[in-house]
Amino acid sequence: MLRSRLDDYDTPLRQEEPNVSRPTTAGVIAAALLALSACSSSSSNSSSANQSASASPSVTGTVTVFAAASLQQTFTQLGKMFETAHPGTHVVFNFGGSDTLAASIVNGAPADVFASASPATMKTVTDKGDAASTPVTFVSNELEIAVEPGNPMNVTTLQDLSKSSLKVVLCAKTVPCGAAAQKALSTGHVTVTPVSYEQDVTAVLTKVELKEADAGLVYQTDVKGSGGKVTGVNFPEAASAINDYPIATLTHAPNPTGAQQFVALVESPEGQKVLTDAGFQKPTASSSSPSSSPSPTSS
Repeated sequence: MLRSRLDDYDTPLRQEEPNVSRPTTAGVIAAALLALSACSSSSSNSSSANQSASASPSVTGTVTVFAAASLQQTFTQLGKMFETAHPGTHVVFNFGGSDTLAASIVNGAPADVFASASPATMKTVTDKGDAASTPVTFVSNELEIAVEPGNPMNVTTLQDLSKSSLKVVLCAKTVPCGAAAQKALSTGHVTVTPVSYEQDVTAVLTKVELKEADAGLVYQTDVKGSGGKVTGVNFPEAASAINDYPIATLTHAPNPTGAQQFVALVESPEGQKVLTDAGFQKPTASSSSPSSSPSPTSS
């Protein structure tokens, strides 16, 4: 009797089971593979974005860059880009007159990269065997007269700088901006008696910005980067004194891998865009190798 009652319950229970086909093991695997394929496709963009970084050597730690004062704004921006591309790194800069930086390097100052404002000052480093790589010229720069906004002293030519009524400041003759200034003045047969010689181009610009001087010879990039604090006056003699900027990794670099990667960034299309946007020009076709004898325009 009990068996009969159980049988009575079995039949309706089986009839209520939904008529749905169960997935096979092969079907489950196929679905999983399709899902995996979709995930791989959606992540392909981020993978390719990181491909160049993963392909380059791993960079860690601090990268120390000695660079000409005129590179301060652009290299500071490039330093931030470098740190973003290489998490965990820190770029430390020492900006100043190229001759002072070169002297520090040959006297043992720890640095990974040197970017100079002239081949002559780079030659100081290469002659001592302190450059690990062949210096590469990455940009050039041209002089401009910086005056107060609105040009109240009506400076329009290089010859105007010889007026005794003008307070003029120049870079020291031993630094690239000073050597270029002397070359331009010589080309124009202009004699200037400055109220001071400054150790780098930033100091010259600051004197004009603070109205401690009426005019100063600086680079076009300095005028553009001043944010309107000075007005620039172009003059044709500047074409005779264009400075080429070489860069090199250093022999005793504490972080040689970081040095190589920073130089690579400077030479990359992204790095070149930062520099040209700031007013730097492409290297001159006649630029000489820093290892050769310097020409008068770059000494």
